[in-house]
Formats: sequence, C-alpha cells, structure tokens
Amino acid sequence: MAKQQVTTAKVREPMGHFSQAIAIEAKGRLVFISGMTARRPDGSIAGIGDVEAQTRQVCENIKSAVESAGGTLDDICRVDVYVRNIEHFEKIHKVRREYFKAPAPASTMVEVTKMVSPEYLIEISAIAVVG
Repeated sequence: MAKQQVTTAKVREPMGHFSQAIAIEAKGRLVFISGMTARRPDGSIAGIGDVEAQTRQVCENIKSAVESAGGTLDDICRVDVYVRNIEHFEKIHKVRREYFKAPAPASTMVEVTKMVSPEYLIEISAIAVVG
C-alpha cells in the first residue's frame, strides 16, 4: 500500500518538503493524529525558543502515535502545520526532511497568533493510512 506522489505542471512546484498531492489505495485504517506539540512524555516542553528542537520533538511525537497505531512515518499522507512565525519555514522543513522520506506528505502550513502554551512554536496534526 505505497503512497504515490501526484504532480501537475499546472501547479507551482513545492518550495518546501511536501508534495502537491498524495494518492494511496485506501485499503487500511485511517489514523487521524491530533495536533502534536513539543511536549515530552514527562510533560516538559522541548526546545523552548528553538523551532528546530521543537519540530524534532513534534515529529518524534507523531512517530510514536503512528507506530502505536501499527504504522510508520511512511504511512503519513497529510500534515497540517501551525507555526508562530512563518519565517521559520526553512528550519522546519530542514527537520521534516529527516523524518518524512519521499514522497513527502501533502501539507499545509499557516502562521497563527496563539497556541495553547506561549512556549509552543509549532504544532502538527497528521493523517495516515496504515495497512
């Protein structure tokens, strides 16, 4: 049940680490992963003031959630990314490349003014299809 990247010349090529679209035969379980933050298992926040460290913890949390559902990061088809500063785009995508191999998930990234904790710099929710 492999993901397939979908591209069209009628849409601009992505500037970051994401696909225009992802197709997958839906023969498996859909797993909806709630917004993950940089909160560690002990409740502390990783990387206060450091968007790369927070992105890494967020990706680790997503990895743990999808693995608990019987999948891997390769099963993630879509992510929605909420950031406090859109200027961190390149730093965030640098870390995402470490976790999400090609084809990268389809993605949306938006800047928000507030999150649940003022220390959070990023939050990511995800959708996976687990075989």
